[in-house]
Amino acid sequence: DRHLESTQIKMGPQALCDLCLAQVCFSLDALCNKRGDGSMSLIWAPVFPQELADQLLQNMATKGILNDTTVGIFRNCEKLRLRRASIRCCPVSAEAFRLALCPHQLLELDASWVSGLTGANVISGLASSSDCRASLHKLSLSGLRLDWGSLEGDVGVGNSFSSLQSLRTLHVANTDLTDDILEDICSLPHLETLDISCSTISKLNALLKCKTTLRFLIVHRLRQLDMSPASLLFVFSQLNALRHLDFSEDHFAVDDSDGKDSDETVQQLLEGSPQVLPSLVSLDISGRKKMSEAAVTAFVESRSGLVFIGLLATGLSACPVLSSQKNLKVTGEANEEQVREALGRYRERECFVREALVHLYSLTTDAEKPQPDMLKLVVAAMQSHPESLHVHLVATACVFNLTNQELAEAMPVGLISSTVSQLLHAMKTFPNQQQVQKNCLLALCSDYILQDVPFDKCLAAMLVIHLLSNHEEPTLQRMAVAVISILVAKLSTEEMTQLSKDVFFMKQLLAIVQQKAMVGVVDTTLKFALSALWNLTDEMPTAARNFIECQGLELYEEVLESYYNEPSIQQKVLGLLNNIAEVQELQAELMDEDLLEHVLSLLQNSQVEVGVRYFAGGILAQLASRTEAWTLDDELRTTILKQLHESIITWGHLEREMVSYRSFRPFCPLLQTCQPSGVQLWAVWAVHLVCSQNTSHYSCMLEEEGLTELLRALSTHPDTHSDIKSLSDRILSLVEKQQSDSGVVSHQTQPEKS
Repeated sequence: DRHLESTQIKMGPQALCDLCLAQVCFSLDALCNKRGDGSMSLIWAPVFPQELADQLLQNMATKGILNDTTVGIFRNCEKLRLRRASIRCCPVSAEAFRLALCPHQLLELDASWVSGLTGANVISGLASSSDCRASLHKLSLSGLRLDWGSLEGDVGVGNSFSSLQSLRTLHVANTDLTDDILEDICSLPHLETLDISCSTISKLNALLKCKTTLRFLIVHRLRQLDMSPASLLFVFSQLNALRHLDFSEDHFAVDDSDGKDSDETVQQLLEGSPQVLPSLVSLDISGRKKMSEAAVTAFVESRSGLVFIGLLATGLSACPVLSSQKNLKVTGEANEEQVREALGRYRERECFVREALVHLYSLTTDAEKPQPDMLKLVVAAMQSHPESLHVHLVATACVFNLTNQELAEAMPVGLISSTVSQLLHAMKTFPNQQQVQKNCLLALCSDYILQDVPFDKCLAAMLVIHLLSNHEEPTLQRMAVAVISILVAKLSTEEMTQLSKDVFFMKQLLAIVQQKAMVGVVDTTLKFALSALWNLTDEMPTAARNFIECQGLELYEEVLESYYNEPSIQQKVLGLLNNIAEVQELQAELMDEDLLEHVLSLLQNSQVEVGVRYFAGGILAQLASRTEAWTLDDELRTTILKQLHESIITWGHLEREMVSYRSFRPFCPLLQTCQPSGVQLWAVWAVHLVCSQNTSHYSCMLEEEGLTELLRALSTHPDTHSDIKSLSDRILSLVEKQQSDSGVVSHQTQPEKS
């Protein structure tokens, strides 16, 4: 229960109003001045529509930015008029509450689980305002310490619940509520709804004072209740206006000797005359295991107006009488509809959420149809109990069942996005719980989710790499590396820059490569790890440097030699070495004669796949392009330049996409008119390859990064080789045709490296 109200699970595009409020929340520092006490005050504000002021407060609370400083903007009662105020779970002090909220003419206030407030603070603050005393209809103080003793020195009608004469609904669950305070509460003349669950109440006799007005009574898990069945039933029997009674119990916390009197009371109520509680249309006895099927049957049959009965964890939700009542809602475990009802009604009760999720998992193991409403309930349960291992163990398994295979694709993208965010929260909260981690990873291991659903992919990559370091199970390792490989390829340049600084990330991936290389295995785990490292170092000098410092270069030289018959492995290894070769200050690290002769042999070998020869050529072209940086024998450089040209002109056109580029910046030095023809030819061949396969994407990059000018210069320069002129002209023709066909320059999402 001790949580922020969850953010709305998005089922579609956000409303303009929500976007505007989010922007206000984001910009509070710029929109406000600070008062002398440190609280914020809006520099300027229009008169907010009243509902909008309520929504702004709610947004600030759910985003976790409502506190003593920011709540100060609501001291301006003329511009920001609150009616339904929620500060649930926010750190707000008694003084800030009194100054910012009590001057408003509030209809409703939710101050549940607020850190910094007591119930006494709230009541005395509200009672000090004549407007609040007259207007307040609904008050929630669940989870607060009432601390009534602090008011003893200042007694009077102004410091009691009974001072709030208009109050109709009161929630004081999970508090230190006493019998004396309940007496005061029940003297309220209009009290209709009362929740005193999980409190320290021992007697319910005070309820007789509001027997003519009380319509909804919630008394879940009253562990200190001390009343005989006869006394308890007498009190209930006098509540003639009562329409809903929740007398449920936490079945996980009860042993066989607990709650015997309460269970007997419920049994007598079920078997008794409908003249007892004549207005009752809703009864919740979930968690009470000592009821009989005959009693439930008799109760349902005798109450024709019954619309709800709670029977979760009673063993009675499969009673035949229930299926014959068309308009009767039931919480239980007999079918999906009962479980759905339970998750919807019991969101804040961990004991019932756990129970419902266990049965949901069994019911959805072979799910064939998308159930977005059910998934939304599961995510809401996780949000409501963010630190409950019991809930997340089962909920994450349910998420996998509900999003497995093609099921996720048939649901709203916003819902799947919210679901993934909650999975990431679970991974972050329970790093050492292997089953939770495995469940989350199973759910994430979906091409659709990883490729098409928006979520924090950088955070996901970090969480999965930590999972990889903590768990060595082969299945888990294979999934984790696959997910990381796809995630890294989807990161923005800014996210890649952030990730490239993480040496731990690099070490974990290199450890996987080394582990596989030691036994000479070729599997998807090795390939995904190599792809991830390749993408991680793409135009990321920091990552490339970390790779070298983590002894990656020595490892890759060994892999290149030992996997000489595996082109898929060689291509990924050479692709990363190509990334290093693009970084001028790191080129010296590759100036190793044995390494370059081996790379040259791959370039020259016509039996080797073009994909391997292409990346071998890229490494050699980058290193040979800078005469001043060349530290090896000049004859080797001359041979490399000659072989580049002779090899490349033999390569045919490739149909499949072999590589993609974040930018063409590394090609700019290679396309200068002063470069040797072998260097130029590799660069124009590479540009032509990707442009012919994805013209619309790369034609924009060519224009924006100035490569069209370089290509035109090459095409017209008298010393340019005819092979290079020909390819340059073909590239320029592709660009011109694309621009002519589209009429505008368009941007597309960059494809990741294979």
